[in-house]
Amino acid sequence: MNPILVEKDYKKVLHYFNEISAVPRGSKNNTAISNYLVEYAKSHGLEYVQDEYENVVIIKEASKGYENAPAVIIQGHMDMVCEKTNDCTHDFLTEGIDLFVDGDYIHADRTTLGADNGIALAYSLAFLEDETLKHPRIEAIFTTDEEVGMDGAIGLDVSILKGKYLINVDSEEEGSLLISSAGGLTATCELPVKRINEKGLKVHLSISELQGGHSGAEIHKNRTNATKLMARLLFELKDSTDFYLADLAGGLKDNAIPREASSYIVVESKELDALQETVKSLTAKYKNELVTSEPGLTIDVAVQEEGKYSVLHPTSFEKLLFLLLNTPNGVQVMSSDISGLVESSLNLGIFKMEEEKAVYCFSVRSSVNSYKQFICSRLQYMANFLGGEFYVRGQYPAWEYKKESFLRDHMCKIFKEQYGREAKLEAIHAGLECSFFAEKIPGVDIVSLGPDMNDIHTPKERLSISSAIRVYQYLEKVIEGIQ
Repeated sequence: MNPILVEKDYKKVLHYFNEISAVPRGSKNNTAISNYLVEYAKSHGLEYVQDEYENVVIIKEASKGYENAPAVIIQGHMDMVCEKTNDCTHDFLTEGIDLFVDGDYIHADRTTLGADNGIALAYSLAFLEDETLKHPRIEAIFTTDEEVGMDGAIGLDVSILKGKYLINVDSEEEGSLLISSAGGLTATCELPVKRINEKGLKVHLSISELQGGHSGAEIHKNRTNATKLMARLLFELKDSTDFYLADLAGGLKDNAIPREASSYIVVESKELDALQETVKSLTAKYKNELVTSEPGLTIDVAVQEEGKYSVLHPTSFEKLLFLLLNTPNGVQVMSSDISGLVESSLNLGIFKMEEEKAVYCFSVRSSVNSYKQFICSRLQYMANFLGGEFYVRGQYPAWEYKKESFLRDHMCKIFKEQYGREAKLEAIHAGLECSFFAEKIPGVDIVSLGPDMNDIHTPKERLSISSAIRVYQYLEKVIEGIQ
């Protein structure tokens, strides 16, 4: 463990964050971290349940004097978004995260850090181990695959739980208490394509170094979608250059704004000079347009071999490009009730071409269910109009605002005592597992919070050490005050 983390640790919070970071835990790769949590429960003599979804629940009975206090649930998810820089060879399936400390921040070496949601796991394990904490019954819930549809929360059997209050640790701003979140779904359009064989020079076009980010938390920050920008590049390029499209791909996660996109086109050799000049001119134009929002924008052209290639039939290319250019993307509606809150949005997170189809994968979010369905209807209408198909998966409800909440009032009171200022009460556009627990546990009182994190879901992700400790100390007082 890094000596700085040892020095700054408090009640083993950073110790457990370090241990968790050493375990591979990308979405759909939960076995190792799930088993780690089970071994923790066994070694500490705690009651636990591990279910078929690899969710884990660990229970610690109330300390003396708190036997009649209502039980408290602490909840977070095991999985992390796995992103890395182009020069990074890290294998997320088999390797843990390489941590380093820079000042007050924990970083990862050219990968996502996994503080979203590793800090929740670290907090829970530290609370479960602390014999000095005065507390009611603690029920720690560790769910799987939150980042790819919340499958763990959907499948969790809550019958073992007695908790009346649920503290979700899946937020990224100290001092902000979340009290509501948007519902969402993943929508997929599949467009059939036909291919032909054409001779020519293969050219690789790539867009990189965009900011990207979380499609819920950062969709309003005017960050450019690399796939949509690649579609624009091809659209404007075809006005001056004849080419065929062999392949196009962008994005890795439906809930992450794509930072990179790549395409392969086939041109006649005599067109190469004109193509390179046009791309150079378009690059300058895009850089000028995006100088503030995307200062790192990079567009590269790499000439490959002459040969015979499988490319899209021109009609298929036009349909594919039409859908890429015209599907809605980004913020659709701002809330009329809560200033600054995005009400409805969508993000083209993944685009890929297969031999016989093009696949468009969107993350759709809204705090208004009817508008969420309208966005889906628009996507389905466009896909069907062009001869494609449309699917919905991973649908989750909104977590609605609770007008009367003891937990919210209690946490606001403790916050004012510790920080000397009022906590911010916020609703967010991102989806949280809280929505499923609100449905599954009648009358449960929920608040979500977390320490300061920046640039989650990107290789720039970092966690403030001092904030992580302060929030843990705050939660100690919150838990001790529930009697």
